[in-house]
Formats: sequence, C-alpha cells, structure tokens
Amino acid sequence: QVQLVESGGGLVQAGDSLRLSCAASGRTFSNFAMGWFRQTPGNEHEIVAAIGWRGSLTYYTDSVKGRFTISRDNAKNTVYLQMNSLKPEDTAVYHCAVVLNYGSTWKPLPNSSWGQGTQVSVSS
Repeated sequence: QVQLVESGGGLVQAGDSLRLSCAASGRTFSNFAMGWFRQTPGNEHEIVAAIGWRGSLTYYTDSVKGRFTISRDNAKNTVYLQMNSLKPEDTAVYHCAVVLNYGSTWKPLPNSSWGQGTQVSVSS
C-alpha cells in the first residue's frame, strides 16, 4: 500500500502558475507509474497527466498539453505537477494516484482510494 499526500494548491488568477506535489510513503515508490487526476463537483475523476516509473514516459490529456508538466523525484518519493498558464476551467480538486496503463489511458489501481487532494481555484 502506498500512502499519498497532495499539496500545493491555491487560489490564483488566470495565467498564473502553481506546482503541485504528491508525497508518497509505504511501498517502494520508484516501482510505480504515477498519475494526477482532477475532479469537479458532480463529475468523475479525470486523468490529467501520468508518468512512468523511470520518468521517461509521460502522458497528458489534450486540454493541458503545453501548459502542464509532470515530473518525479524517486529519491524524494515525490511526483510533481507544474501548471502554467492556468485557466478557470482548470479549477478542481487534484489528486495523485498509483496508475496502470490501459493503452491510450491511465487508471488508478483497482480498489485504491483517493486521498484528500488539493484544491486549485483559478479566477478569471
């Protein structure tokens, strides 16, 4: 079991930047691919970005390509999401998760639960 704690969210204006962090503890972090998801009220979690266990493979949903960058530091057991040029539609609660690749998408491990997440609010 990997325990994950997200941080770094906040209230910003459109065009600003934030860097989210996800600190992991428990099982060997460097063995797992990691992903960032976001959720808005009444909607399912949406995959935002994912990164392979070595950091060389990355995935971004179309709406964030060119603006967001996912990275990881296995020595610090941490995965990051650098978010630039933020838009009001990026407003959501952001969660990280251990993920599996299913071809064109990435999904959390079966039966995994979400942490508390970190709120990102972008005003226009």
